[in-house]
Amino acid sequence: MAQIAIRLNTLTEVKEFNAAAAQIPGDVDLRSGRYCVDAKSIMGIFSLNLGRDLTVESNAVSEDELRKRFAVYLVK
Repeated sequence: MAQIAIRLNTLTEVKEFNAAAAQIPGDVDLRSGRYCVDAKSIMGIFSLNLGRDLTVESNAVSEDELRKRFAVYLVK
């Protein structure tokens, strides 16, 4: 399973992330602590604590592909 750490700081970033996740075929999950939601669900994303780092997980694409698609959100 491919995993990367991201940070979503604004409403615009959440919308753009959600749209980018929707373009990936297969499952894409977003995890915050012990909570995990479908990254293609904007309501699910807003149910998470966006004040902390989030983990994107996917079996559909490689870690390199996740890094390319979500480069702007990567934790620095």
